[in-house]
Amino acid sequence: MNDFKLSAADTTRLQTLLDTVANGTAGFLGYPVSKDFDYSPLMPFLQYPLNNLGDPFIPSTYAVGSRDLEKEVVAFFAQLFRAPANDWWGYVTNGGSEGNLYALYLARELYPKAMVYYSAATHYSVQKNIHLLNMPAIVVRTQDNGEMDYDDLENTISMNRQLPVIILANIGTTMTEARDDVKRIREILDKTAIRQFYIHADGALSGSYSGFLENRPAFDFADGAHSIAISGHKFIGSPVPCGVVIAHKSYRDRIARSVAYIGTMDTTITGSRNGHSPLFLWYALKRYGIEGMRARAMAALEVAAYATSRLREIGVAAWRNPDTLTVVFPEPPASIRNKWQLASENGWSHIICMPGVTKALIDTFIHEMETAMPEAPQEQLYNMSFV
Repeated sequence: MNDFKLSAADTTRLQTLLDTVANGTAGFLGYPVSKDFDYSPLMPFLQYPLNNLGDPFIPSTYAVGSRDLEKEVVAFFAQLFRAPANDWWGYVTNGGSEGNLYALYLARELYPKAMVYYSAATHYSVQKNIHLLNMPAIVVRTQDNGEMDYDDLENTISMNRQLPVIILANIGTTMTEARDDVKRIREILDKTAIRQFYIHADGALSGSYSGFLENRPAFDFADGAHSIAISGHKFIGSPVPCGVVIAHKSYRDRIARSVAYIGTMDTTITGSRNGHSPLFLWYALKRYGIEGMRARAMAALEVAAYATSRLREIGVAAWRNPDTLTVVFPEPPASIRNKWQLASENGWSHIICMPGVTKALIDTFIHEMETAMPEAPQEQLYNMSFV
């Protein structure tokens, strides 16, 4: 009788893939993914089809999931992001892009005739999501550090004052991790007498740890945001991409509809939702707690400061935005970019010092940079005021 085992060749392919993944994970610096997690105690759950279909706060006829833990994850971030006590809701998504799509969907249902504004440094998923939702949009210029140009935002809004406003604020841009100031955006809306508006904070990169900073940036509900999306696999860490979106419950209610088949409300982008991601996030949040997460952020920021300093020591014009994990510098040779999986754009590259990146790893990277660029000239440090 065939016991349906893999062939020797396929087993070898799996082992080869495992080795490749392990080696690739050990040596990448260019993408915002934490790699210090250990979810081995949760391995038994991989034997079960966890599906949190429908609304996490309303029971379903399908009972094999992690819905209760998902609610705790959402509640943790609702409190961290200072959401209104009686008017918040959210769910665990497949990542920041889904969170942005959900927020834009809510905003469109609230203001169907609105114009969307987002900066030139906004993540590529936003333009795609806007296209999917068939929403008109205007791109706003950015400052040198990647932050939104607020004068251009004000001027552009003023020219379209007859329309409601939807704004995508970046809480950590892709290349420079710049944060748009939500308080300042609200001041512009007040100044231009806009009464119908919606502000979404795309915190995929920085949002999950910005609430732990001593010099807390203006990005959350108390600062004027109506929704916030973060990634779970970046600062927190997860074996699969995931995220969390938090929004006003009163806005969610506008799009909710009952589905008899599943015995719950349809309030999310996808019907069936991965029930393992909430389990991973819950485990991490319970393991670290508020103070542990804060310490995790401080340790990562220390490594980012160390990396900036070490790059400058070898003559590389490295810089970073205040209190961020992303270190930006002129694009190095292809051999360095390829080995360390560096994201590059317009002549610039970056490393992102997410948890799991150590000073020892930075030292190895610096040594290889120095070896690959022995004749590199001493360049003037780029905009030291950003550091």
